[in-house]
Amino acid sequence: MGTAEAGATSTQILRHTTAFTSEIISQSELRRQFFSALRCKLLPSDQLTLKPLNLAVETLENVVSTPNASAQSSSLRLAQKLLVSYPETAFSSFLLSLIYSLSNEPINSSLCLLQVFNLDPSFARSELAPALFEELFLVHFLPVLQRFNEQRLIILSSLSENASHDADDYSICDLSVVVPCSKLLSKMSGDQALELKELERNYEEVLDENCRVFARYFKEVLENSDENRSINPPELVFKQTEKGEGLDYHEDENIKTKELGLKNGRYNPIWAERERSAEFSSSSKSKSPPFVPQRVSVNILKKQNSRTLTTSPSLISDSEMESLSASSCSSESEADVEENNREEALLENGNRQNQPVFADSSRSPHYLMADNGNPPGSGKHTPPKDFVCPITSHLFDDPVTLETGQTYERRAIQEWLDRGNSTCPITRQSLHSTQLPKANYVLKRLIASWQETNPGPVPHRSDDLRDVEMDHHEPMVKSVVPATSPNCVISQAAMDRTINELRQAITNLCMSEILEESEKAVLQIQRFWQDMNLEPDILAMLSKPPVINGFVEIIFNSVDLQVLKATFFLLCELGSRDETVIHTLTRVDSDVERIVALFKEGLEEAVVLIYLLRPSITGLVEMDVVESLLAVIKGRGEDSIKMCLKPKTASVLLLRQILQINEENVASSIISTIVSSKVVENVVGSLEAELAVERIAAVGILRRCIQQDGKCRNIVADKAQLAPVLENFMATSDADRFEIVYFLSELVKLNRRTFNEQILNIIRDEGAFSTMHALLVYLQTALQDQRPVVAGLLLQLDLLVEPRKMSIYREEAIDTLISCLRNSESPAAQIAAAEIIVSFQGRFTTSGKPLARPFLLKHAGLEKSYRKLMRMEQRHNNPGDFEDISEEEKAADAWERKMAFVLVSHEFGLVFEALAEGLKSKSAELWSACFVAATWLVHMLGVIPDTGIRGAARVCLLKHFISTFKSSKDIEDRTLSLLAFKSFIHDPEGLHDLTVYMKHILKGLRELRKSSQLAFEIMKLLSEEQDCSADLWNHKELAQVDSAENGEVLSIVSFKDKFFSGHTDGTIKVWAGTGSNLHLVQEIREHTKAVTSLYILQSGEKLYSGSLDKTARVWSISNELIHCVQVHDMKDQVHNLVAANSISCFIPQGAGVKVHAWNGQSKVLNQNKYIKCLALDQGRLYCGCHDNSIQELDLASGTLSSIQSGSRKLLGKAHPIHALQVHNGLIYSASTALDGVAVKIWSTTNHNMVGSLPTTSEVRCMTISSELIYLGCKGGIVEVWDLKKQTRIEILQTGTNCKVLCMTLDPNEEVLVAGTSDGQIQAWGWS
Repeated sequence: MGTAEAGATSTQILRHTTAFTSEIISQSELRRQFFSALRCKLLPSDQLTLKPLNLAVETLENVVSTPNASAQSSSLRLAQKLLVSYPETAFSSFLLSLIYSLSNEPINSSLCLLQVFNLDPSFARSELAPALFEELFLVHFLPVLQRFNEQRLIILSSLSENASHDADDYSICDLSVVVPCSKLLSKMSGDQALELKELERNYEEVLDENCRVFARYFKEVLENSDENRSINPPELVFKQTEKGEGLDYHEDENIKTKELGLKNGRYNPIWAERERSAEFSSSSKSKSPPFVPQRVSVNILKKQNSRTLTTSPSLISDSEMESLSASSCSSESEADVEENNREEALLENGNRQNQPVFADSSRSPHYLMADNGNPPGSGKHTPPKDFVCPITSHLFDDPVTLETGQTYERRAIQEWLDRGNSTCPITRQSLHSTQLPKANYVLKRLIASWQETNPGPVPHRSDDLRDVEMDHHEPMVKSVVPATSPNCVISQAAMDRTINELRQAITNLCMSEILEESEKAVLQIQRFWQDMNLEPDILAMLSKPPVINGFVEIIFNSVDLQVLKATFFLLCELGSRDETVIHTLTRVDSDVERIVALFKEGLEEAVVLIYLLRPSITGLVEMDVVESLLAVIKGRGEDSIKMCLKPKTASVLLLRQILQINEENVASSIISTIVSSKVVENVVGSLEAELAVERIAAVGILRRCIQQDGKCRNIVADKAQLAPVLENFMATSDADRFEIVYFLSELVKLNRRTFNEQILNIIRDEGAFSTMHALLVYLQTALQDQRPVVAGLLLQLDLLVEPRKMSIYREEAIDTLISCLRNSESPAAQIAAAEIIVSFQGRFTTSGKPLARPFLLKHAGLEKSYRKLMRMEQRHNNPGDFEDISEEEKAADAWERKMAFVLVSHEFGLVFEALAEGLKSKSAELWSACFVAATWLVHMLGVIPDTGIRGAARVCLLKHFISTFKSSKDIEDRTLSLLAFKSFIHDPEGLHDLTVYMKHILKGLRELRKSSQLAFEIMKLLSEEQDCSADLWNHKELAQVDSAENGEVLSIVSFKDKFFSGHTDGTIKVWAGTGSNLHLVQEIREHTKAVTSLYILQSGEKLYSGSLDKTARVWSISNELIHCVQVHDMKDQVHNLVAANSISCFIPQGAGVKVHAWNGQSKVLNQNKYIKCLALDQGRLYCGCHDNSIQELDLASGTLSSIQSGSRKLLGKAHPIHALQVHNGLIYSASTALDGVAVKIWSTTNHNMVGSLPTTSEVRCMTISSELIYLGCKGGIVEVWDLKKQTRIEILQTGTNCKVLCMTLDPNEEVLVAGTSDGQIQAWGWS
């Protein structure tokens, strides 16, 4: 062990660490790169912590961009608690360091940052903070570097002895300075190479261990900031070289950089050789940035334009290398001076880095760009500077010019942008668009012209381009390493034995005219690919257009399934790594068509290549590959070759792309095919796929299927594993996040409430982080029209427990919904918010449509549509789905009450204001959704506890409900308005407000009172209000017709929209009510004497007429004109007639009542009484007699009962019962007011008198509606009485001093028609 004598102070440590964290916080792009790299460092066992870490990252980014100090403080505290409670990793420690820095806790920040060096020293010193490592750590490690450099020189010295007789005639100096690494390793024996490789590994391990030791030492210094005890620097570790041996810290202060091979604190003898060689041979330095930015210090990143790309010696020919070697030996002193100057500068400024070289030593000499007119080597064929990409340092193949004026190779700049950058690499100017323009064809033609005049092997692109990253949602940040390392060079030497075989196979593939030889070559190439490590040279060799065309020829000509599978395997592997392969394949349309044809014939490996070809959505639809895609998704895929992408994965990805087509009918047809093929369950399986992009694609497909065919919803809910989907939520793009939220929102629209709540619990509880908190964070950044869906899901998750006094999730969700409802600039957001509120009612059909409207109509009395819907639901469901329907109803009711309570209680009914604004919209869709939502919440006010919200709802919404009730032509909308009225009317203030609008709603109430019990109840409640009772029942005269020429009007009845009147001259007239007029439709005179009575059987649509001519006629009234169908000889005058299906009863000329069967038989009953009027009800005949008695006659048994006894004539004047009516189990009798009561009311069950109307008028006829009693009296008046209160409301005048002999009401009880003794027919209606 060795001891570092010079200790560190807390001030020094804080200065370096604080500077680092401050720079990181100030650069968002750098933070994003570091976060991405740290995610990749997590072990599989650490993946559970990824969710809280991602959540902390989002919180950190929001804090940096949020100016609100209080919001910053609370968010930082929350993130700090989240991280402290999870296992300690490099990622969590780094995040805590930044959070403590933002919280102005520098010591805690530094301690966490040093913990990163303790947990993962290799990553921390080489990628995360190389500058901090050099400034804080490396100054203590110089003895370690010296020791390992000595070991390296020993190995190289033995190598130089072996090479002393080589034809190149290099000296030791030459070897250490000039000879490139490939030449050194080529001269090594196997043992020497292994020894050098072992030395490098030991060096790395020792450096890591010293990092850990000093990280703990620095932490102790910080924790002892008050200096109450002395802390000595720890001893250096050398255990990998000489165990137990130490080295004094001051042993040699003048260690030379060229001997140490220093690069970010990493000793690598091969890199050291190449870098010195490159620096020595380069007369000038390019200022172009490296192909992929390395993890370097913050200061270096800030000055990236000035970074140096050194020239690799592998780019220089052997002859040039020899001339450089000679010149280096002849001018050794000058070189030493220059090297010493560089060494001193390096020791003074630890943050200066050499950049990696992007070349392969095994390649042929490359052309470098000419710089300052002084190209390396001979420079004869060096291309002009403008012909070379500043990123790759190679001749342009596909140049693109950005808006900044800088030109780059398309693949290189695309990779730069794919890694999250949005600036020009050279100018650092922000790019307005990351969409690359078309190629610079002018420059391409200039390059082609130059190549013609300068023939030679000029490469067009670097061999170190990145592999195609299939999962673009999870970018992997990889640090750039030099293209040549001991491992790859040794592997290259091991492959030399088989490389010739590969070349021969490629030659056979491209040149042989014998199909069998070409097929054999494909299988050989496949085996080579699978057995050997991929090298850039091999990839470049196989990616050349002639080789790709050879593979295409196999696709066109071979019928061997194994060969075809191998061909597609190789094309997919190459295409996933080299974009030029894809360009070659897509250049000829017939090639793509052949690939598609083979896929449709059953070769499922072809689908991977189709996906890599990136066809357009329209192109995919035109390929007609849906059936084949579904077959692959449905299959097991066990026989498939292990490819860069599974065929099922590619099929799922392509299927999602197809469903994104703008033509909705095409997408709908495809979804129907998916559902009918029963592939939904297989797509559900993709929710657990390895690749996140496949999981997201499956989410999109399932969401579309659920929306179109709701039957899928139960299948998906039953089979889906939601945990993998939720894992993706934090690490994916905003568009995919919304896709996940949208899918989950649709999934919880099941037709079983208990199942819905089970799914909601799974969504809330799955994973190691809070789904609700993640949704809350996402809610702040979601697009305006997406926010209602996010808020809706968040609110449902919050309500899984009983409503609490306060919940930040609930407050934010409801606030979002209300703000979206009020945002008239985004109609889509308004509609979405209103529909979300409607869905909160919690009941859904099998297809996922809300049942709020049908359910409310059921409550309002219109159960027909609801029952019809339920019958359809029962046909669609399995018999066992609703075994315990009572439990489902209880769960649904509890959810509905809970949801309504939190919505209406928020900000004292603020949601009602927002809904009122929506009801002002001209959009029918928005109005309808707001109307249903408002009706539901107002209706629920009568169910949930009263918190004083009803007044706010009435103020905001009553006018809108009244307007709808008055003007809407939709009976359902008017009925829903009634439901809202019912909620308001139970409140005294609400009842008063409704009476104010009485004139606006009265007509509608009267129209609906027959079809809606609710309308009847409201009219009843309003009639009990003294202020509006009179207004409620006011009548106005509609029409008056003079029929005096036909004599008295003895009877009048109504059927549908017609009225029938019978006159004393035997005429029957048919009238039609049109508006405020009575229009004569038909006049018939088939009776020879007075028509005394008319009676209608509603069921048979027949009219019966009785006359003094001793006949009764039966008339058909189903058509516009009536006609007689039967004539019955009654053998006696008919004074009053009632009829049933088989018999009729009438009053004859003499005593009793005659019962006449339609078959001709007749008999006389009750012969002791003279009958004045009759009423027939349920087989009982009620007789009103001349002696003022009332009797009940049971027609079936002949039993006679007396309801009221008769009275003697007073002063020789009789007082008969002029009219009888049976209504709702009560008998109403009308006579003269002997005892001050002209109308008496009797019970049909016990014949007791239950009421009376104290009128003094002589009543001649009577008709009863559901609310009123109309009394036709002597003197030409009609009294209107309230049926329930039994009080008189108003008196109608006929205008003459006549008798009102008969009356009838139309079926809607809106029009009263009366006939008088002077031949007048008069009609009244509601005012």
